[in-house]
Amino acid sequence: MSHFIQLHLLTSYPPANLNRDDLGRPKTAIMGGAKRLRVSSQSLKRTWRTSALFEEALGQHRGQRTKRVGLEAEQRLIEKGVKEKEARAWATEIAKVFGDVAKGELATSQLVHIGPEEQAAVDALVETLAAENRAPEKADLDLLRHKPTAADIALFGRMLAAVPEYNVEAACQVAHAITVHAAEVEDDYFTAVDDLNTGDEHRGAAHVGEAGFAAGLFYSYLCVDRQQLVENLNGDTELADRAIAALVEAAVRTSPKGKQNSFGSRAHASYVLAEKGGQQPRSLSVAFLRPVAGQDQAGDAVERLETQVNAFDGAYGAGADHRYIVSALPGYQGAKLEGEVVTGNLDGLIEFLSADH
Repeated sequence: MSHFIQLHLLTSYPPANLNRDDLGRPKTAIMGGAKRLRVSSQSLKRTWRTSALFEEALGQHRGQRTKRVGLEAEQRLIEKGVKEKEARAWATEIAKVFGDVAKGELATSQLVHIGPEEQAAVDALVETLAAENRAPEKADLDLLRHKPTAADIALFGRMLAAVPEYNVEAACQVAHAITVHAAEVEDDYFTAVDDLNTGDEHRGAAHVGEAGFAAGLFYSYLCVDRQQLVENLNGDTELADRAIAALVEAAVRTSPKGKQNSFGSRAHASYVLAEKGGQQPRSLSVAFLRPVAGQDQAGDAVERLETQVNAFDGAYGAGADHRYIVSALPGYQGAKLEGEVVTGNLDGLIEFLSADH
């Protein structure tokens, strides 16, 4: 079983606003002295774990992030005939299991990533309290599990400041995606017309606005500690493989949802380099410290990546036991990597990453 799985992706997006900053403009970062577009790791992880692909692959083995555990419990208690005062007090005790709750409030102070069995335990407790018309006792409030069976919690971890003993160490690390080239955010000036305005009295637009956008070829990197993932899932290797397959497919086929209706910027990865082995993981972002320029940015970016792999291998020894490439770039001539590398499609990549391959 390979300890680490690493994915290096190149994904091209047309004009878009995938991930907005506090001013509503595309996020950026300075790297190698040049401004780059950026998509945060938080945005990427949410895109993947809430995708239809992830849901179809993992079904009930998914958690949910929420502050509303207590609020939902209170509503269900009231629906079952519990008086509002008691429902509020009992639901507050339930909410406190998951985090700090301000006085007079029911929402937890932080988002809590809850596994399906933990939500089921809350639902069962609500049924019991309503049926027996009593407040929860200390023994009733043992609702959290140290290692929930939710694959997204196992992959991305969770931190509960109020109850750190129920923290889960993330098995997957995700880098912020950055463009391989220098980029600038532009402004789209737009107007909207009132369809019922005949123009007899007023010929101007009904609305005028501006929206930031930018286009770019992004390098994304993620690493999965497979041993940590299996441990987080209580030794369930079959579920770990399903989680990895779902993560990989979501990463290469889904896009952040920011301003999708305005820009239609859905994209698939143009190039994927997967590595597995027991070697210490490393990003290949250093390949783009000098911004890629020219007309063939995708081809040049691939050459930069593969050259950097060879350079790291030459300096520190082989960075992986096995490598697999998926390329959707027309004219791709095959890997220039030293050593054994397989080129294929997405199905082959998922098989390559399975534990027994």
